[in-house]
Formats: sequence, structure tokens, C-alpha cells
Amino acid sequence: MNKPLTGLVLSLLLTGAAAAPAVASAPQDTDRATAKTPQAVAVTYAGTVALSNCSGSVVRTPASQPNDPALVLSNGHCLETGFPAAGEVLVNRASSRSFSLLNASGSKVATLRASKIAYGTMTDTDVSLYQLTKTYAQIQSQYGIGALTLNDAHPTQGSSIKVVSGYWKRTYSCNVDGFAYRLKEGAWTWKDSVRYTSSCNTIGGTSGSPVIDTTTGKVVAVNNTGNEDGQRCTDNNPCEVDENGNVTVRQGINYAQETYILVPCIGPGNQIDLNRPGCALPKP
Repeated sequence: MNKPLTGLVLSLLLTGAAAAPAVASAPQDTDRATAKTPQAVAVTYAGTVALSNCSGSVVRTPASQPNDPALVLSNGHCLETGFPAAGEVLVNRASSRSFSLLNASGSKVATLRASKIAYGTMTDTDVSLYQLTKTYAQIQSQYGIGALTLNDAHPTQGSSIKVVSGYWKRTYSCNVDGFAYRLKEGAWTWKDSVRYTSSCNTIGGTSGSPVIDTTTGKVVAVNNTGNEDGQRCTDNNPCEVDENGNVTVRQGINYAQETYILVPCIGPGNQIDLNRPGCALPKP
């Protein structure tokens, strides 16, 4: 996984020799092809957040209303409760976790606070959704920041994307290289994962970053892992498994989990409802 960062000792335990670099003094864009590929949408840090150990973003569905309690998207492995076990699903768990809200330039403009973990799991996907104590309208009015919209359609192979890390204030630019039928890492297996082209060389602390389609400006995935050492299906070294059980290892390649699957499971008032039509998220 693109590990969460929880203090020096745990960080070293999780990252081994691949320790994350120091925070840059200003937001960076690691796009190596910007001059060749004009972007249709200006992707900034506005609406992204920094967690204590990961990245995230304030998100809404196409049907979310201004007075709904806002949601923050991150990874299941970024939860303050620790990594959920395979098969474990958390729904509506009390939480008072705080998030640093960033503006377009990457400066912190506010501290947001959760009221609960609305949903969290590392089964089939690697995702967490926190419900906040403020509504979208309050965040917009008080801080001038709007939420990012979750795309309700499957991402497209070849599309231009940016991975925007609120933790590092760093943006990675690449394309959707393809999709892994199954992505297996240690005890966990994820379905239909997004595989990046090589220029999205994400690091520890980028976990939970929104993956934004640069044509629409919408969130299509959440960044979560990469194969660091070329090992096969081990922690921090996910492998791809196809429909026939064939295993492929791609050292240095990183992955994300699709977020369109969240949209059918979020009902009126931004409440998680795993029994809604079309919702395929794992249940407790």
C-alpha cells in the first residue's frame, strides 16, 4: 500500500528503506508531459484534505444537496482504527477525526472534523468515507471551498488523470493504463483496480488521494497502493490476478480503487445505505 504515515517509528516499519521524502516547501506537480497534453480542467488542491497519516478529499455525489453533511473520502487502510481485516466492514462508527482543508494553492484554510466513519473497508476495495460535522453549504460559505464530485461512471482506459495528495501537497499526472481484474496484496483482494502509467509514482502518505479525471474534473478513483520491490502478492507488493488465475507482477507500478461504486450506496442526506438498488459494496 501507499502507506499511511503514523510517526517515524511506524513509518519506518511500514516503509523499510523507502522512507518518504521531506515535505516540499511549495506544492509540486510531477507531470512530465504537461507541455504535450493540455488539460481541459484546471485541477488544484481545493477540496483536498490532509489526514494525520494520509491524504483525502471532500466529496459529493451528483445528487448530494448543499445542506447535506459533507463527506471525506480516503482509504480503508487510513482509518484511525487500523487496517480492517479481510471481510471486515465498518458502518456508522463514531469518530471525531480532524482533517486539514486545503485551498487551490495547497494552503490550509480550516480544520474539519468528523462525526462518524460512515463506511470503511479493505474488502473488494480500499475505501473510507467520513461524515463531517459541517455541511457543504457551510464549508463553501465559511471557507470558499466546494466539494469534488464523484463520477458515477466507470473510468476509461487511456484517460488523463491527476492524483492530488493533500498530505504532501504534491500532484502526480499520468493516464489510466488499464484495470486489474483482481489486485491481491497480503491478506486483501480488491476488484477491478485502476492501474496507472508509470509517471504516477506515488509514495507513502499519498494514500487516500483523489484520482481526478482531467477532462471532467470529477473523482474516478482513490489512490491506494503500488508494487515497491517486485515481490509477488505480499504487503506493499500487490500482484494482478486475471480471470484465469494468472499472476502478473509490475514493480514500480501504482494503483487506485474505483469510486463510481460508492455513488449508488449513498442515499438522501448523504447517508450510507448498502441496500439501495445498484449498491455492490461489501456489507458487515
